[in-house]
Amino acid sequence: MLTAPAQSLLTVSTVRIDARETAGRALLELLPEDGALAWVQDGEGLVGWGCAARLELSGPGRFPEAQAWWDAMVARAEVSDEVGRPGTGLVAFGSFAFDPATGSSVLVVPEVVVGHRDGAWWLTTVGGADAGLPDRTPARAPQSVVFSDGAVTGAQWMTTVGEAVARITAGAVDKVVLARDLEARADGPVDVRWPLQQLERDYPGCWAFAVDGLLGATPEMLLRLEDGVATSRVLAGTLRRTGDANQDSRRGAALARSIKDVEEHGYGVRSVVDALALHCREVEVPAAPFVLELRNVMHLATDVRGVVHDGATSLQLVASLHPSAAVCGAPTEVALELIREVEGMDRRRYAGPVGWLDASGDGEWGIALRCAEVDREDPSRLRLFAGCGIVAGSQPLNELAESNAKLVPMRDALQN
Repeated sequence: MLTAPAQSLLTVSTVRIDARETAGRALLELLPEDGALAWVQDGEGLVGWGCAARLELSGPGRFPEAQAWWDAMVARAEVSDEVGRPGTGLVAFGSFAFDPATGSSVLVVPEVVVGHRDGAWWLTTVGGADAGLPDRTPARAPQSVVFSDGAVTGAQWMTTVGEAVARITAGAVDKVVLARDLEARADGPVDVRWPLQQLERDYPGCWAFAVDGLLGATPEMLLRLEDGVATSRVLAGTLRRTGDANQDSRRGAALARSIKDVEEHGYGVRSVVDALALHCREVEVPAAPFVLELRNVMHLATDVRGVVHDGATSLQLVASLHPSAAVCGAPTEVALELIREVEGMDRRRYAGPVGWLDASGDGEWGIALRCAEVDREDPSRLRLFAGCGIVAGSQPLNELAESNAKLVPMRDALQN
């Protein structure tokens, strides 16, 4: 579905914003209550609103179809850009379904984008949209939020984990990532700016995002492409934090030595390296993962880097990378079929790529984790998601506890 005529010319203008205009202002505070688009980390990134063009699509061809549509948008754009850095000029925000067999994906070209990076601020308008930084009403906190089981109960999900471990032990698959959901209901429509601002405050090392009703704070950068250099952060292997610094330090060291967690992490790294090698030379992989410490959990993490040699755009690289073993399993096709068979819910855009790209093809795409999706029919209802990598040594009760820990960021963000 396209909400701007395919033949229309997009007039795009990017101008610098004087630092005096942005003093004391945060990107997320510029967003309207409805139609918020965001990709922000540590106060920097992009926010947008309005809709100059929009594409919804589904099916196995969603990535090449999205690239073709974007190429057409770029070809029909008349751009004036006095800033000239990644994220200026014509920009689209995107969010893709995890499974090509279910759910829809979306690309949105906002009418207005505000960017902030390395001390520089800029404003992009499309189609003559009103310029200037708006004054907004403060975000409203959700009222009387009640949480309940989603598609399956915790006990049912542990049974599913046990079934997956049995399949792994029998040699049917090496690793599978299983997800579960939680339902949240508020007294009225949820102002997504509130949870977004809480997530940015509480998880500054993550990327707070909002695209078409999907919002969250992901710690996992699936793909960043800038000036021909591609980087990807792999997270797999998780421990809950205790709140005691000394104890967490010891637990972090144990995580790095855990055979089960290192094995799980290795599947994710290998799948990313294999995908990037199709488009890159000099793919660099550190000898060992590091421990990434977030507010509620610790992860094993590896940053993979490659130099693109075939001119692939960030969206084309994402198409090669998704789904990685970190969110699906290994071997990929076998794990995906097992997810379809036993998981018992539709992930929709959870664990799919989310982010942005510009006219040059550069962009940043995370994996939609630690997130929730607003119900289009009832904006007082949200589905929260969490998933865990299951390998031969996984214990159902421990995996349930890990999934609960991964639900904490969104649960907390919906509280007053």
